[in-house]
Amino acid sequence: MLPSRLEKDRLEAGCDEAGRGCLAGPVFAAAVILPADFQHENLKDSKLLDESQRKAMSILIRKSAIAYAISFCSPSKIDRVNILNASFAAMHAAIKRLKPAPEHLLIDGNRFNPLGTFSFDCIIKGDGKIGSIAAASILAKTARDAYMLRKHKLHPEYQWITNKGYPTAAHRQAIQEHGLTPLHRLSFKQLPNPDQLILPF
Repeated sequence: MLPSRLEKDRLEAGCDEAGRGCLAGPVFAAAVILPADFQHENLKDSKLLDESQRKAMSILIRKSAIAYAISFCSPSKIDRVNILNASFAAMHAAIKRLKPAPEHLLIDGNRFNPLGTFSFDCIIKGDGKIGSIAAASILAKTARDAYMLRKHKLHPEYQWITNKGYPTAAHRQAIQEHGLTPLHRLSFKQLPNPDQLILPF
């Protein structure tokens, strides 16, 4: 089982995002401070859990965490600042909402835009190594999935209920047939041939 922290006696916040590779919808991020001794067999990279396991862990994390916060950046902001910077901005917003504030940040991946005076470590595949990062990956993923399920009701033809906005063959086929919605990211390569796109205006 994963250790909840990198250094047990330090108040650390694990940070991760969900939805960077999607064609539609916001990018979500979460920041989580876990108790130093918190462990669970399903505290792992959210991609290794099925939907029911993620939902159960999301409830447990919210109940058990010292602090947690979730934020997101809209498709329009992703188009303005690019997906990497939007992911960092969503992380920043989540971190700023943590009470108490963490002493150190653990970031999933190999890059981060520094936030104020917070010290941080970037950990490649950190959601499979540190519990607080795994917890953040679970909260970000479940929050984003719930958002896309709500938006599916407005745009059922894109099948976001199953693909959550990721570039599946069915999603791209729907884009070709119906065009883009305001939730699609215009800066992303929606179709192999951009001339086939029907824009949302």
